[in-house]
Amino acid sequence: MAAVETTRPAPFGAITTYRAISGLSNVFAVLSAWNDARVTRKALNKLSDRELDDIGLCRGDIEFLGR
Repeated sequence: MAAVETTRPAPFGAITTYRAISGLSNVFAVLSAWNDARVTRKALNKLSDRELDDIGLCRGDIEFLGR
């Protein structure tokens, strides 16, 4: 019985290219999460103390939401 190898080595530079694209994707994901947290904190800071109390938050909780 003959054995047939069905795997091939990756083309030259394919792994490096994949890692570079993956790294850039991670950077964009981190920046997007940071921006979402920033926008949320900015919107919550515009609310009055009464409005924050209605949703169960206080001013001190706003900084911890983005972290």
